[in-house]
Amino acid sequence: MNMNRQMWYALALLICLGVSVALFAQTENGSPQNTSTPATSQTDTSEAGGAQNASERGSYIIGATDVLSINVWKEPDVSRIIPVRSDGKISLPLAGEIQASGRTPLQLEKEITEKLKTYISDPEVTVMVQDSKSHKFNILGQVAKPGAYPLTSTTTVLDAIALAGGFKDFAKKKSIYVLRKKPNGEQERLPFNYKDVISGKNPSQNIPLQSEDTIIVP
Repeated sequence: MNMNRQMWYALALLICLGVSVALFAQTENGSPQNTSTPATSQTDTSEAGGAQNASERGSYIIGATDVLSINVWKEPDVSRIIPVRSDGKISLPLAGEIQASGRTPLQLEKEITEKLKTYISDPEVTVMVQDSKSHKFNILGQVAKPGAYPLTSTTTVLDAIALAGGFKDFAKKKSIYVLRKKPNGEQERLPFNYKDVISGKNPSQNIPLQSEDTIIVP
């Protein structure tokens, strides 16, 4: 009798130990998921990216020949990728002809939204520049690949030189300059000393380029 009782006690003890180990392992495996914060980090990154994108869409001026991506949420028949015509206009189903050139993507979004309200309840419109063809800069002289290049909002003089394949052997790197047309039609000359800029002596000369700027590398 005593032997049977001892066996039952031992068996009950083993069962309790097994349950305790299983619960401990489950708690250990679950705790990292409960205490980690990847979702918060992803949300922050997404919000930062959205703000930067909105900033660019609020400052870029659309020009003729630019290609726009117009998305109307849940309306695939209206959404499309469309070039801006030479007259600066686009044609969109339901919205008709709209002036795009001279406006920012955000301004164009608002007008398309207003025009679509007649046909669509609470339309959500997003306008993105798919291909910037109207904004260009030129680089001429002693570079490997002189010519005209597409301009983005972040292109600097150093970026332009890199896009043009760098300097030829006899380029005068201290005498580079940028020709820029002023609002009154006059042209100003902005100096760029390559050796000073890359050595950190005069980084302010590495200016962001504007549309129709011409870089001369003598």
